[in-house]
Amino acid sequence: MTQTTTPSAQTAIDTLQKTLQDQLYVADRSLAISIYLALKLKRPLFLEGEAGVGKTEVAKVLASALDTELIRLQCYEGLDVNQAVYEWNYSRQLLEIRLLEASGQIDKDRAEKELFSEEFLIKRPLLQALEASGDTPPVLLIDELDRADEEFEGFLLEMLSDFQITIPELGTYKAENPPIVIITSNRTREIHDALKRRCLYYWIDYPDFQKEMQIVTSKVPGASKSLAEQVTAFVQELRGAELFKVPGVAETLDWTAALVGLDQTELDPSVIDDTLGIMLKYREDVQSVRGEQTRALLNRAMNRGTRRGGRRG
Repeated sequence: MTQTTTPSAQTAIDTLQKTLQDQLYVADRSLAISIYLALKLKRPLFLEGEAGVGKTEVAKVLASALDTELIRLQCYEGLDVNQAVYEWNYSRQLLEIRLLEASGQIDKDRAEKELFSEEFLIKRPLLQALEASGDTPPVLLIDELDRADEEFEGFLLEMLSDFQITIPELGTYKAENPPIVIITSNRTREIHDALKRRCLYYWIDYPDFQKEMQIVTSKVPGASKSLAEQVTAFVQELRGAELFKVPGVAETLDWTAALVGLDQTELDPSVIDDTLGIMLKYREDVQSVRGEQTRALLNRAMNRGTRRGGRRG
C-alpha cells in the first residue's frame, strides 16, 4: 500500500495530536493534520462550525502548546481599522499641543512629526501581531469573522496576503515572522471565497458520543463516570430535538461542572429541569424541553447507555 505522507510528517502529526491532548483538547486526526499543515505551510487556518464546538479553543491551546502569545481580535458589526489595526491617541496629542502652546515653542512641522510618532500610536491586535518578536510567532485569533462587515473582510484579505500594514504617517510595518493565524466563523453569514482561498479550511462538527465523553472527562475530572456518561448521552439526544439553538460542547461542559457543584452523581428529571438554562439560552427552548420532554430524552439517553454497556459486555 502506498503511504501518502512521509514518516516524519506522520510522527509530527502524532506529536501534535498528543500535545493538544495534553492541553485537554481532544482533536480528530483530520483537525490535527489541518493544524500541522497551517504551521508547515504558514497559511491561515479557517475554522467554521456551530457556536460552542471548540473553534476558539484551538487557538488558545495552540498558543499554550507553543508557549507563545495569543493575540485575539474579537469581531463585531461595525469593526473597522481603528479598532482592529491602530488609532492615534488623540487625547494625548491634544495635551501635547497645549503644552507646546504654553511653552511658546510650537513649530508646525516639528509638532506634526512628534505628534504622529509611535509614542502616540495605539496598536490594536492586527498591528501587534505583525510587530511581535521572538523565535515563535504569536497566534493571531480572528474570532467570529462572520460578525464583522464585508468591508472589514476586504481589508483583512489585503493584510493576510502580504502580512504588512501601511500607516501613512509612519510607513509600512511588515512581519519578519508572520503570525500563526486562526480565523473562526459561526456561519451566520457566508465569508467571501477570496478570503477562504487564502486559508486552509476545516469544519468542526458536533462530536460523537465517544469524543464528547472524552472531552467531558478531561475537562471536568470531578464528574463521576456515570454522571459523565449520562450527561453526554442526554446532550447527544437533546441535539436531535427541535430547538432554536442547539447546545454546543461548551454548554455540555458548563452543565457538567454545575451538576458536580450540586453534588450530583447521576441525572434525574428534576435536576435536569432545574438546570436547563445552563444549556439552553432561549426561553422557548427551555419551555419546550422541560417536563415530559425531559423524561423522554433521559429515558432514551439511559437506553443508549444500556445498549453501549451490553456491547461492551
